[in-house]
Amino acid sequence: MKLNTLTSFIVTTYICFNSVAQASAPQPVFTPEQEARIGEIAAEYLVSHPEVLVAVSQKLQAQQKARQQLQFAVRVMDNQMALLNEADTPAFGPENARVAVIEFFDYQCVHCSSVAPELEKVMKTHPDVRYIFKEWPIFADRWENSRAAAERGLSVWKQKGAEAYVTYHNAIYATGKNEGNLTKEDINRAAAKAGWHNTGKDNFTPLLEKNDALARALGLTGTPGIIVMPVTGTTPKNITVIPGAVSEQSITTAISKAHM
Repeated sequence: MKLNTLTSFIVTTYICFNSVAQASAPQPVFTPEQEARIGEIAAEYLVSHPEVLVAVSQKLQAQQKARQQLQFAVRVMDNQMALLNEADTPAFGPENARVAVIEFFDYQCVHCSSVAPELEKVMKTHPDVRYIFKEWPIFADRWENSRAAAERGLSVWKQKGAEAYVTYHNAIYATGKNEGNLTKEDINRAAAKAGWHNTGKDNFTPLLEKNDALARALGLTGTPGIIVMPVTGTTPKNITVIPGAVSEQSITTAISKAHM
């Protein structure tokens, strides 16, 4: 038997016997000296074969991601009505769509800025999907126009509807200004482009608080947070939650998964 094969056999045998011993008997299978020697052999093997550590690390990361997705999916299913059927939340696309893409975002989030053009591409190539925009100005305490832009967007939606809202949404991100650089003039120009006019101050605090509570219930810790899910027949296998920046291709893949 070759040394590498023998080493692998020794390590595997040790792990198996040790697991059985812990489960069924308090007596150690190996003496302390034997355990020390086996540990030395295992360490020497791993130093000589670092690809094993890489493979183990990749597998652990995949397992961790799978667990995280399952946890997200369960929370999405628990909050499905709030995600899909909030009348005051801006939405674009057919009401009878089979799949929904939901984004929690902040207009001053730099990562949301990178996602905006990717989502815009997806909206053009997948017009049969329902796109739902959850205004979540998490940077409002730091930059006042984070909240101001969110409130103006909700006002555009309330006053002018879906197409005007998308026009406003994309116009804000087209400024390229984030992390506190967005100005009131930028907000006014984007709103004017959408055909909005000032009719008085609306109170959107209850809706923004509701969005905040929903995001936290889902386990989102920052923006952007994107959920792709079927409108009916949701299962953990057809829901995708992406906590962070994402590409057009990743969203498209998630849409295909939701159709399954």
